[in-house]
Amino acid sequence: MTTTTTAILENKKKFSLARVLIEGRAFLALILIIVVFSLMSPNYLTFDNILIMSSHVAIYAILGLGMLLVVLNGGIDLSVGSTLGFSAVIAGFLMQGVPINIFGVILYPSIPVVVVISCAVGAAVGLVNGILVSKFKVAPFVATLGMLYVVRGLALLMTNGLTINDLSGDEALGNTGFNWLGFNRVLNIPIGVIIMILIAIVLGFILGRTRFGRWLYASGGNERAAELSGVPVRGVKIWVYVISGICAAIAGLILASTLTSASPTAGNTYELTAIAAVVIGGASLMGGRGNVRGTLLGAFVIGFLSDGLVIVGVSAYWQMVFIGAVIVVAVLLNSLQYGRRRRPATATPPVKASQSTPEPAGKN
Repeated sequence: MTTTTTAILENKKKFSLARVLIEGRAFLALILIIVVFSLMSPNYLTFDNILIMSSHVAIYAILGLGMLLVVLNGGIDLSVGSTLGFSAVIAGFLMQGVPINIFGVILYPSIPVVVVISCAVGAAVGLVNGILVSKFKVAPFVATLGMLYVVRGLALLMTNGLTINDLSGDEALGNTGFNWLGFNRVLNIPIGVIIMILIAIVLGFILGRTRFGRWLYASGGNERAAELSGVPVRGVKIWVYVISGICAAIAGLILASTLTSASPTAGNTYELTAIAAVVIGGASLMGGRGNVRGTLLGAFVIGFLSDGLVIVGVSAYWQMVFIGAVIVVAVLLNSLQYGRRRRPATATPPVKASQSTPEPAGKN
């Protein structure tokens, strides 16, 4: 048995409480938040309040799930907040009617058409990001930061900086039902939460059971090695940004439906919240490590912490301090977790020329 194999077996036998705490930090943090705020406020852990908080979390989680794919690929998407706001503005614009001056008519698309077009707009923003990063080799931070300003500017131009109100529609025009996304429930569960669960299931299946998921983890872990192994690295990179844009658009539709209005400034700084959910959930910003379950937990940590601070009457300024501290601690724990995993690789001493080459570990 080789030295490397022996070291691996010894590490598996050792139980490390610190490792368990680090790897399960998001779940433990969520439990701690629930316990603390339940003791501070009797209204925190009620069934109705949990559903309300979960509907708030759904926005963060959907954004975070799209961001997760980008981070797994070793990138970053700073445009998701602006895409959220722009998609909401597109939906509001369509519901107010699209004038066709040539024929002198105004078109009022149905809600399914509004949803499809808004999601297509989100996908288009993601496609531009993906092309800039994969084809033109623009750094993800720079490319998506530029799109952040471009998309936000387009939303402001379309509305002249004003909010589009009253998205309830008119039965005579056939464009009613938009509030279904934000207010309706199925089995007393908000539609936004159900959509979040469905997206999580689909992305979880893609990451764990499909070739695309294997390609994504491989290209995020070592892009050059994945490319030499036949992985279509450029195609994977484009698709993760497209999916991120679609997730941002869905989150924008849910938010606009909940607020019954579409603001061009909606989603401001939400890109940071999405990144925080991914990091708190244990994903590595270097790529190749992370999962859907962790990102969902990260989103719930942020959402339940934010709502808990509001319920107990903590100042909005202190809320920013607490959430920022949680993010910093999460990044620190990530570096400890993944730093420790790299150490065993250097445990094997170099083989001298006079020694025989050991057998591969798989043959033992």
